[in-house]
Amino acid sequence: MAKELTSRAENYSQWYNDLVIKADLAENSAVRGSMVIKPYGYAIWEKMQSALDQMFKDTGHENAYFPLFIPKSFFAKEAAHVEGFAKECAVVTHYRLKNDGKGGVVVDETAKLEEELIVRPTSETIIWDTYRKWIQSYRDLPLLINQWANVVRWEMRTRLFLRTAEFLWQEGHTAHATKDEAVKEAELILDVYADFAENWMGVPVLKGVKSPGERFAGAVETYCIEALMQDGKALQAGTSHFLGQNFAKAFDVKYVTKDNQQEYVWATSWGVSTRLVGALIMSHSDDNGLVLPPKLAPIQVVIVPIYKKPEQLDEITTEVDKIVKDLKAKGISVKFDNRDTHKPGFKFAEWELKGVPVRLAIGPRDLENGTVEVARRDTLEKETLALQDIAHKIENLLENIQHNIFQKAHSFRDENTFNADTWNEFKDRIEKGGFVWAHWDGSDETEEKIKEETKATIRLIPVNGKLEEGKCIFSGKPSKQRVVFAKAY
Repeated sequence: MAKELTSRAENYSQWYNDLVIKADLAENSAVRGSMVIKPYGYAIWEKMQSALDQMFKDTGHENAYFPLFIPKSFFAKEAAHVEGFAKECAVVTHYRLKNDGKGGVVVDETAKLEEELIVRPTSETIIWDTYRKWIQSYRDLPLLINQWANVVRWEMRTRLFLRTAEFLWQEGHTAHATKDEAVKEAELILDVYADFAENWMGVPVLKGVKSPGERFAGAVETYCIEALMQDGKALQAGTSHFLGQNFAKAFDVKYVTKDNQQEYVWATSWGVSTRLVGALIMSHSDDNGLVLPPKLAPIQVVIVPIYKKPEQLDEITTEVDKIVKDLKAKGISVKFDNRDTHKPGFKFAEWELKGVPVRLAIGPRDLENGTVEVARRDTLEKETLALQDIAHKIENLLENIQHNIFQKAHSFRDENTFNADTWNEFKDRIEKGGFVWAHWDGSDETEEKIKEETKATIRLIPVNGKLEEGKCIFSGKPSKQRVVFAKAY
């Protein structure tokens, strides 16, 4: 199977691109900066979507859908928000084409919109304009809404899944009667994201808040989870924003309290996107291909028959049908790869590349012995197991693989997390990659200078972080706690 990958050690960026393409996850489209998510890649996103959607519903949220197009004037109502997204907006100015008389088409200059429409980069403005009509009284609160959608941010430097002009995501937008309720909501969602990242994706994350310079445009506080990729770079895996009353005031969203007073509501917004697929790839995969955690693998078990004669395949199929039935009864997704157009060696390499957690191989000798060969993707180990009670053994094996994948990623993060106390030590550590805990004086100026000189950013200020007197690594000014720096995607 001629699908060799560039090794991670040789060129990590090329390895990632090769893997996305060769594992049939996605490809570049005819539209610059946009991607086509192929069925296997989309199946991973669907598994993520399904798990997260249930988590949102379990915490009291409902799904809705809001327009793709946002009137330009809406963005002007919240100054920090428009400034934060102005350079990334795609703008619709006309609504019709016409024949150019030469066999082509041109924009009909007479069909200019009275007001330009923005293709949503995020939906705060259109949603808060809507909430003004939905919220009248304290009885209408809290309003806990999520939407699954696509957004457009006109990125010039793109990479499949990690940064594209159009991407898929969910965005939650909630309204509350008090500040405390809104802050609790933002923190609750941060916990949901961390739970999903660690217990579904197998990716350990740090939780914290962004520095003022890294906050979401228009937010009072941005909570985030940060993960460490195998090349030592950080990846922001989810954000939850406490918006204060900024959008409520901008769009005049008030409610009548129990005391019959008019008050502005308090808001949050939060989201994760298809960049989580990129995080999944970069956290676990190896030079042989994808390594998928069983909970998010579209196919958890693949069965490959080994035979020379058609009648042997018939006998194997009879046994496999029983295994498939037993696995499906346990909620395990399984594929019997009985294609006669490819040899077993090709199939082994293909499913290894695609990261299927468990592969079973069964031939005539196995039938005689009542055994099956079991290969696990995470460690590449093989063993021969008795067919008796095989579904239960596979179920336990999948749980073991899920746990092992997380522990391996956790160990990698621990081995690549450092403290730095001097500027020279900091520069040396940042260059090698990883999370670097260091003191910072809290100023935007220092943060920007550190970024200019090292390309490192403050990934987060830890939630409930340990207070520790120290001196800023750059300015030498006093600091009360360390923050996490890293180079990042």
